[in-house]
Amino acid sequence: MEMKKILFGFVGLFLLAISIQSCGDKIQNSYVDYTDEEFAVISKRLNLPSEVFEYSTEFKNNFFIDNFGENDVKSRREDHKATLGRVLFYDNKLSINESISCASCHKQEIAFADDVAFSEGFDGELTTRNSLALGNTIGFETAYGGGGRRALFSWDESNEDISSQSKAAIVSEIEMGLDMATLIDRVENDEAYSILFTKAYGDKNIMQHRVLEAIEEFVNSIASAESKFDHESMKLGTASGFPGFTTQENLGRNLYNNNCATCHSFDHKFTSRAVANNGLDLVYEDKGLGARTLNSSENGVFKIPFLRNIEHTGPYMHDGRFETLREVIDHYNEGIVNHPNLDNQLRSAFGPKRMFFTEEQKLGLEAYLKTLTDEKLLADVRFSDPFK
Repeated sequence: MEMKKILFGFVGLFLLAISIQSCGDKIQNSYVDYTDEEFAVISKRLNLPSEVFEYSTEFKNNFFIDNFGENDVKSRREDHKATLGRVLFYDNKLSINESISCASCHKQEIAFADDVAFSEGFDGELTTRNSLALGNTIGFETAYGGGGRRALFSWDESNEDISSQSKAAIVSEIEMGLDMATLIDRVENDEAYSILFTKAYGDKNIMQHRVLEAIEEFVNSIASAESKFDHESMKLGTASGFPGFTTQENLGRNLYNNNCATCHSFDHKFTSRAVANNGLDLVYEDKGLGARTLNSSENGVFKIPFLRNIEHTGPYMHDGRFETLREVIDHYNEGIVNHPNLDNQLRSAFGPKRMFFTEEQKLGLEAYLKTLTDEKLLADVRFSDPFK
């Protein structure tokens, strides 16, 4: 009798597990695939896979948490939201004359940066600052919101999140020049977007906050964590450095850690500090943070950028004045200007710091910075232009 009870108990648990799995699959599959009709509509202009790419994976395989598979569904919805954001990011409809997109100033092959000092807006007018790279962090939630070291967006930290930064670019009279009401009208009249919004949000209602949220979901998914530095940093290092680094790269790493990491961080997950004056000029035409706050002690103070993929994100600085990494290294080696707001990390008892790097050391530092390149990200189809 006791054996029968045990046997029935096992059978009951087995059937319950199958029932739960079936329920989870039904919920999940409602978000995974497009119908043939939907996919035919989407495929008229878009190269999207029939099953969406995975952009968020933190909830995967959490079957017995949050109502039997609901986390899998949530994760899948986020994938659809990021897919929608990807399409919006590359869509020229988001500029007033349909000539440019977000991606025009943030090119994947150069870590979502631009390769000119100032980017060209919808009518040919140039922006006033260099486009910041989007592919230069280990992940936006880590770099901009993690560990109590919250960074903000834009060179003067005038935007608190990706949504506000995206909106500022869309409505900018120089960049994209489109008001949000017109944007909504354009998107509403596109049958592909009706499908994409339904997959992401459960209905086809197209609203401003959803547009911006989807772009944010896509940009948030851009993460660089497959560089040589990343792979070596997971190994047990030695006194001389990482075992997989060349002698030159380890020389550069030591120089970086002793001279640069106090601002840019040692592990490249976030910047150790948010903003600084790095002695570019004695008089700044663009006053940076000071122009926004009207505080003279913040004149010439700009965002400290993240360094991942820096090999590809030139030209450098807020005004793109330096074409190459060598020029940047030379500036910190012997070119720092004694501005009143110069950051203390760049001062010595005798004025601005001088690093006095030798040619060998400069080459080493440049070699180390190139270990931060993530070639996989630069070619990942999930982040590529989906338009035919």
